[in-house]
Amino acid sequence: MTRTIIRSFDDPADAETAITRLEAAGLPPDDISIIRSPPGTISKDASRGAEVGGAVGAGAGLLAGVAALPLPGVGPVLAAGWLLGTLAVGTTAGAVAGGLIGTLTGAGLSEDEAHFYAETIRRGSTMVSVRTSDSHAAVIEKILDGAGPIDAKARRGEYERAGWTRFDETTSPP
Repeated sequence: MTRTIIRSFDDPADAETAITRLEAAGLPPDDISIIRSPPGTISKDASRGAEVGGAVGAGAGLLAGVAALPLPGVGPVLAAGWLLGTLAVGTTAGAVAGGLIGTLTGAGLSEDEAHFYAETIRRGSTMVSVRTSDSHAAVIEKILDGAGPIDAKARRGEYERAGWTRFDETTSPP
């Protein structure tokens, strides 16, 4: 059975490290996705063509598919990998907010988890997602956790103490 494992990283370099380690472990680039919303740098990065890959992730397999997409409540994001196709369809259909949450729930996350990870992107984190089999999940989790992701439980607690309940595409990040 296929499952999706996701981690968010405050430092884009940590996300790049995770991707490099995943690829070094033999994970096909087609099974890795990254979404990043760096404040104030999307337009500049997108105009640099191939250099955009460095702003999104160092994994050579992901560089060919980097795209900039607008997400309501988030703004423009750089995305690459298997989640990109679903997000791009949502963007062209005008249903991006539902598309982001729908993409994540369609990938196997609960609606609650999808709202949390969408919020981490909205607040500037870099999300790395991996499709894998149950038999490889523990190895993938170890690689991702070894690259310095945020502590999801603690971060969610911070968000909730500040009044957050779920991702809302109509509000700006705090």
